Amino acid sequence: MGNCISAQDKADKARSEAIDRIIEDNGKKRRKECKILVLGAQDTGKSTIVKQMKIIHQNGFTDSERMMFRPTIYRNTLDSAQDIVLAMHKINVDCVDPTNQANADRILDYQVEATPSFVFSEEIVKAIHQLWQDPIIDKVMDHSSEFYLMDSASYFFAEVLRIGAPDYLPTESDVLRARLKTMGVTETRFTMDQLQVHMFDVGGQRLERKKWIHCFESVTTIIFCAALSEYDQVLLEEKSQNRMNESLILFESVINSVWFRRTSIILFLNKIDVFKIKLPKVPLEKYFDDYTGGADINKAARYILRRFMHANRAQLSVHPHLTQATDTTNIRLVFAAVKETTLQNALKDSGIL
Repeated sequence: MGNCISAQDKADKARSEAIDRIIEDNGKKRRKECKILVLGAQDTGKSTIVKQMKIIHQNGFTDSERMMFRPTIYRNTLDSAQDIVLAMHKINVDCVDPTNQANADRILDYQVEATPSFVFSEEIVKAIHQLWQDPIIDKVMDHSSEFYLMDSASYFFAEVLRIGAPDYLPTESDVLRARLKTMGVTETRFTMDQLQVHMFDVGGQRLERKKWIHCFESVTTIIFCAALSEYDQVLLEEKSQNRMNESLILFESVINSVWFRRTSIILFLNKIDVFKIKLPKVPLEKYFDDYTGGADINKAARYILRRFMHANRAQLSVHPHLTQATDTTNIRLVFAAVKETTLQNALKDSGIL
């Protein structure tokens, strides 16, 4: 009888030790993983940051992956050209070159077909290229606060002859500037030194934000994107709401949430390149009357940063960076700092620090 009990005890002990080893192994695995949530309003550069992670940490995009962006780039280019023509109608100006009126009509009538084999016609490529050269464009762009135009429009217009070639294969630069609305939640996994990173990009439109809560559990780091250049823009969903104010309200709700009391907050003040060009032409004080720094880019950026930091009632540690999401070199440098912040937080969560 005693031997039977002894054998049973040994079996139970072995089973208990095996369970302990599994729990310990799972704990080690969790300590080597971190969850990064990329949040922000629509059009602030969240998805571009995620694309940069693929370029920096996953050897970039293959030819077949880049080819999948071709229809999106066609749509972005055509939509932007149509937005320019509609803006001309809105501010009541005509092309200086009379031949461009026919080009404008041609652009409004053209459609991108949703087929992989579709390519721009030679006629539409010529129409967009010639319209962009028209002297009236400078005047139209002076009114850019009065209509929506995607930030990459000028880039696509300048590259339209290349984009319109029959054998066009998008470059990485094209892919970074391609704008496709994020719906739902997209997960990207990559290794950053000893950390296994799970990065989640969620849609920034108001209707998409109710899905965010499903990603909130066990978040190591939040990257919150706000576009510096959006201070003179309004939401597509609500024309009466200033985009910068929307980002400030959203940031306030995130940083003071009970979900993120132990989370590192990385604030990306993005689109610094667009901001530098816009600020001398479109006064920041026209939209934020307590700003007094004029066209000084450093004073303007510090003012906007202060507005965000004032929202931090929870007194969390916030790590701000000025970024240009389409510039891989810039994002590579910024993420060297982000990596250290994320690693420190992961070690704290594991109890090592």
